[in-house]
Amino acid sequence: MTDAANKPQMKSAGITPSATVGPYFKYGLTPAGVYPVRDAFSPTVATPDAQGDRIRITGRVLDGDGKPVSDSMIEIWQADAAGRYAHPRDGGAKPNASFKGFGRGDTNADGRYAFETIKPGSVAGPGGKQQAPHIVVAVFARGMPKHLYTRIYFAEDAANHAGDPVLMLVPTDRRNTIVAKRGIDGAYVFDIRIQGGDETVFFDL
Repeated sequence: MTDAANKPQMKSAGITPSATVGPYFKYGLTPAGVYPVRDAFSPTVATPDAQGDRIRITGRVLDGDGKPVSDSMIEIWQADAAGRYAHPRDGGAKPNASFKGFGRGDTNADGRYAFETIKPGSVAGPGGKQQAPHIVVAVFARGMPKHLYTRIYFAEDAANHAGDPVLMLVPTDRRNTIVAKRGIDGAYVFDIRIQGGDETVFFDL
């Protein structure tokens, strides 16, 4: 019989080192006009045929020390102005045929990002309860083992916020971190603070 003790032993490789979701190369984001390739996605979400109020959302991604995160990636997903998603599970009629409701952009050296889109309509939420107009945001950045999810609500819809079943999960004193307000130029301002005392509310999905 073969002596089992003489057989070569497999050494344990141990736990695979964890990785983070950033940083990102500009090439991977294919920013318009920088590389000779077609953009798969861009921060310009509103298509020419999209109905609704066209809006601009801008802000900065900041770390726990308030310093800009210059190499993060932001994605947004939203309904159209009538509250319809460009998704097979949304069976409603979709007159905005080319409006996909999805955008992707990066941050510059100052941590700033911007999206051109349309104001979303109200959609049904858990239990069929109506949600206030909002945009879902995913944040990818260096040092994160996974991306973060948050939402953008709009200050002028405050009357509808009290009935939003998702927003009601957020403590009252922290709801302001996910509400965008119009700046002096008419654009909505929404800063994303990854850590710190005024950290943006993120949802555990």
